[in-house]
Amino acid sequence: MSLKHVIELYEVMDSINVNGETIKEYLHDIDSTADVKVKTIQGESGSTDFVRVLVKGKNGKSSGGNAPTLGIIGRLGGIGARPEMTGFVSDGDGALACMAGAAKAIDMALKGDQLEGDVIFSTHICPTAPTLPHEPVPFMNSPVDISVMNENEVEDTMDAILSIDTTKGNQVCNHKGFAITPTVKEGYILKISDDLLHAYTQSAGISPVVLPITMQDITPYGNGLYHINSILQPAVATSSPVVGVAITTESVVAGCATGATHVTDVESVVRFVLEVAKTYGVKKCSFYDEEQFTHMKNLYGSMSHLQTKGNEVHTHE
Repeated sequence: MSLKHVIELYEVMDSINVNGETIKEYLHDIDSTADVKVKTIQGESGSTDFVRVLVKGKNGKSSGGNAPTLGIIGRLGGIGARPEMTGFVSDGDGALACMAGAAKAIDMALKGDQLEGDVIFSTHICPTAPTLPHEPVPFMNSPVDISVMNENEVEDTMDAILSIDTTKGNQVCNHKGFAITPTVKEGYILKISDDLLHAYTQSAGISPVVLPITMQDITPYGNGLYHINSILQPAVATSSPVVGVAITTESVVAGCATGATHVTDVESVVRFVLEVAKTYGVKKCSFYDEEQFTHMKNLYGSMSHLQTKGNEVHTHE
């Protein structure tokens, strides 16, 4: 049960003084040898600390093995919007779930339950992030550009990616708990993975809930198109399959709302991503059907242009 780590990390993160080194210390209190790296990036409206945790698998690539590597990314703008808002914001759930997942995976390995493949957990910690106007409710913004986030969170060694993001500020997924998206790969929105749906039912104990996504959602930020949020932004920076893990609510909740974190929902997400990590490492969890994907590309060509900002048409009056 990962609830302990969720609660403890919530208390650690709910502070104006928290930074990447604070998270590193927490993880090193579990295992002093844990592979945790912190990198501070300065942006136009402040700075943020990227935290990367490598939890090595028994047969992981970092140790010369051949088990596939799973990336688990905590996507968000910031964990706090101080001084505008007081306390930990709803958008911080992605970072909380990601780092709690890392903590639990480290603890599991210490107890003899080492995963087969490497798992890379990456997120960023900013307690004083700006906000951004968005419909139907305001977003959390970030002190650094989305491309900088992808550079520091998405890695070539990730063979598949789960992108955890608070997704409460919408009217299309009215479920309290979490939902998963269809798989996104190289500009294609693919069939929802049966293996991931099975992992959902086993860990959540309910029928699967799927977050609907559109073509706009899988294009890069900054192109002027509406995005439900940044949950699938990692997909623009990799050819690996990406699935969003959305922390959701029945009501519409702003990303910058405080007092909106439901630790039991976050814990459900942690259990889900770790169950996926267990089966993915032993090659019993597929994010997409490779034959179908190849056949579709042969039929319709590459869609990788959707991973770019596209062709802007300028009109002159």
